[in-house]
This record gives sequence, C-alpha cells and structure tokens, in this order.
Amino acid sequence: MKKTINSEKAPKAIGPYSQAVEANGTLYISGQLPVDVATGKFVEGGIKEQTEQVMKNIGYILEEAGYTYKDVVKSTCLLSDISGFAEMNAVYGEYYKEECPARAAFAVKDLPLGALIEIETIAVK
Repeated sequence: MKKTINSEKAPKAIGPYSQAVEANGTLYISGQLPVDVATGKFVEGGIKEQTEQVMKNIGYILEEAGYTYKDVVKSTCLLSDISGFAEMNAVYGEYYKEECPARAAFAVKDLPLGALIEIETIAVK
C-alpha cells in the first residue's frame, strides 16, 4: 500500500512529485532543498546553513510520517560544489551520530533554484 506524506512544516513540492511516499514500511523522501517555510526562500548563508535547513526539512517529513532520523537507512547528498563537502559533512554528522545510514555524495553541475545542497532520504521502520 502506498501513502503520500506531506508536512506543513516542510516546503511544498514545486513540481509533479510528493514530499515523501511510504510503501511497505519504507519512507522515500524526495530531495529536500534549503527552503525555510516561514519565508518561502532559501536560508541565508553558505553550505553550512543550507545543509542545516535541509536536515530540518527532512526531520519535519520524518516526524509527519512517524519516523525519526534513527530510521534513516540511506541518504543521497547532491552538492553544487564538492569543496563544501567538509562543511556539509559536519552538519550532517550532527543528525547521525550512531548507526549512520549508508550514503552517497556527489557534486553536480547545478541544483534547482541555485541551491548549494539537496538531500534525498530513505527510512525504514
């Protein structure tokens, strides 16, 4: 059974996709951008601040679906510039201290709306 998950605390989808979909005890969270719902814009600052906002947005969706960061099994991090990897990794590590999820990180040419970071997440109950 498939269930669409949407949190009012996280940014609304800006295209034909859902914030997340849960199927058979697995939650698939779409790539999250550093949008602050209160302003509807990217948070100010660099990769550190943007990563923090992305992780908060992921947390809001996890919470809405009844999951936690401890349920995350896989993340894919997309960075507009790999030189931001260390700063991204430091923030990311604050959310995953034990039994860290599997992860891939890539530098890509461009991200939507000029973001510095986008992270997609898979969690399992």
